[in-house]
Amino acid sequence: MASLWRYVLAGLGLAALLTGVLAAVYLTAPHAPQRAGSEIVRSKKTANGLFVASFEPERGDVRQGELQSWLLTLKTDAGVPVEAAAITISGGMPQHRHGLPTSPQATDYLGDGCYRIDGVKFTMSGLWQLHFAISAAAGSDTVVFDVLL
Repeated sequence: MASLWRYVLAGLGLAALLTGVLAAVYLTAPHAPQRAGSEIVRSKKTANGLFVASFEPERGDVRQGELQSWLLTLKTDAGVPVEAAAITISGGMPQHRHGLPTSPQATDYLGDGCYRIDGVKFTMSGLWQLHFAISAAAGSDTVVFDVLL
């Protein structure tokens, strides 16, 4: 009978140890900040203030797991559309420390400073960041947009 109690106590000790390890991992893991939908900015000035950039999904909704197109609109501070811009895109999930699963590209100029960005894909929920490097006649600048799924 004494050996049975020894196994029961050993099992309880192991369960307590496992619970402690899992709690420590959970508490020290990076977590995406919880933001209300209104905190996700879709229009902002670029880092050096050369342009005002707006970013939105072409079909109006953010979708997980699907290739989608987004629209990046660039204007000067005076509201003049930015034409013939060279745009490169990078990004990823900062809390997970990984990049985008695809290589989005600016594929079309639609007029009025609006560029189609094809190949955007978000594979999981959480905070994503898209970084845009923009070169145009007015100069070069960057902007980062957060997307929360």
